Amino acid sequence: MERLVLEGKRCVVTGGSRGIGLAIVKAFLAEGASVEYYARSRADEHDELAAAAAAAGRELLWTACDVSDAVALEAAIEATVGRAAPDVVVNNAGVTRDGLVFRMSLDDWHAVLDTNLTSAFVVARTAARAMIKRRAGSIINVSSVVGITGNGGQTNYSSSKAGLIGFTKSLAREVASRGVRVNAVAPGFVDTAMTEAISDEARVKLLAQIPLGRTGTADEIASVVVFLASSMSSYITGEVIKIDGGMAM
Repeated sequence: MERLVLEGKRCVVTGGSRGIGLAIVKAFLAEGASVEYYARSRADEHDELAAAAAAAGRELLWTACDVSDAVALEAAIEATVGRAAPDVVVNNAGVTRDGLVFRMSLDDWHAVLDTNLTSAFVVARTAARAMIKRRAGSIINVSSVVGITGNGGQTNYSSSKAGLIGFTKSLAREVASRGVRVNAVAPGFVDTAMTEAISDEARVKLLAQIPLGRTGTADEIASVVVFLASSMSSYITGEVIKIDGGMAM
């Protein structure tokens, strides 16, 4: 029987109740990991996934948490680490509050930065300490191609995702000597609930910018995250892998 690439690993995923986060949770479970995900609400499929995980001798846990609340998030990750140090952490939680910069409120700026960037700092700070002690671990940050290219009407979102890239590279340098790897993925236009609101006209324009001529799927993002979480990527750190159909090549 083929060995699962994450067999026996303990993984934490923020924003794991839907979209890319849920796809990552499912992929981790399928590859033999136990998973704890943070989200304000449970995934619709939680009971089914938890039962399947239990039958296979693994766990699926949900921690109710608004990751934009740094105090609550720090308590959550400290409790998680207190139970068992995670082998893998995925900072995936993200929101958008789009608008032109001169119309953007400070609240909308902070809501996006707090959720998308500060949460990654809070989680990684605690998780990295535990990983350093064990001299092993993988931290994966979910950025975006707009963190590389920018995008009009998304100064807050683009800034948060660009910040994740800088955070990834800097943290990777800090912890590499202790056997901890830090990488990022930068998805392009992926069909999720977050992108459903895009108008048909805007969708056509976006597709014209993608050499592969189609949108991506959450499962395609999750497969790369599994690779970065596993020993298959044991000599990779500080990297940003674009998963965008060639959009930002």
